[in-house]
Amino acid sequence: MSTKLLGVVFQQFNNQDIPKRKMTNEKKQNRSEAIAYLGLTLMTTIIGFSFIFVKLALNHAPTIDLLAHRFSVAAIAILLFYILVRREKPKINRKEIAPLLLLSIFYPVLLFALQTIGLRFTTASEAGIISAAAPIITLILASIFLKEKSNIWQTLSIFLSVGGIVYIMYKNGVSSLGGETLKGNIFILLSVTAMAIYFVIGRRVTQKINAVDITLFMTITACVVFNILAISSHLRSGTLSTYFEAFTHKEFMWSILYLGVLSSVLTSFLTNNALTVIPASQVSIFNNLSPIIAVFAGVIFLSETLHSYHIIGGVMVVLGVVGVNAIKK
Repeated sequence: MSTKLLGVVFQQFNNQDIPKRKMTNEKKQNRSEAIAYLGLTLMTTIIGFSFIFVKLALNHAPTIDLLAHRFSVAAIAILLFYILVRREKPKINRKEIAPLLLLSIFYPVLLFALQTIGLRFTTASEAGIISAAAPIITLILASIFLKEKSNIWQTLSIFLSVGGIVYIMYKNGVSSLGGETLKGNIFILLSVTAMAIYFVIGRRVTQKINAVDITLFMTITACVVFNILAISSHLRSGTLSTYFEAFTHKEFMWSILYLGVLSSVLTSFLTNNALTVIPASQVSIFNNLSPIIAVFAGVIFLSETLHSYHIIGGVMVVLGVVGVNAIKK
């Protein structure tokens, strides 16, 4: 009898402990989401300022060299992190290589490659308008493949944010569509689609693999691909001796360190980490803040002019981001 009585008492205490465990799990979830949102805010800020450093770096190196050097620095940075800080091997088994390679193909390889080709034929304004469609494409793909659901207010918030970007780009001036421009716009649209696919695939992959290990794999893959492309280009033109010439300029050195360490490694990690706890459609919307930050960064550091439409569009983007992430069912 005493054994049965102890069993009953233990069961009662165990049942009383269930709500406490639920509260603890909810607190952990809320804490994880808060950290993820802070990380996305930092990520957006870094990307916004990266446009300045890209402009500075392009003064000393062609686009493909810039991409190669950027991810070479990024690869060195993350390898040093593993050696000096993490001090353990990446936990990636053979079965996980295929999905990680697929993820890396879409981002950063295809995204940057298609974007670079597209910008050869179209204007930055039109590319910005098309890039603003990333949250919409992500929302559609996430609803199809991840069964992520958004209510009507969240959907309207996405369109509001996208509308803010479109409004700014339109006021900046959009050239008429031509043969070459249309070709460029198609490449930009493909790059945006690659980004959306990355968000959707990443949402599943990040549930199984550590975000830091994913970032390492993606960075090394991009480093290898872009260096092969850059070296091949120099071999064809007979200019291999000038491959590292840009590093003789201090402006390029500081720019490439920012782009490689912060804008490549850190932003990739923050995005991968956010995808573990936040739906892909909500992570995607944060990218629309980057052009707004870039506008204000240009005003402050490059003495560019700030117009009223920048402020109006910026408010639309911020309200859209808040709406998507704050409005729940």
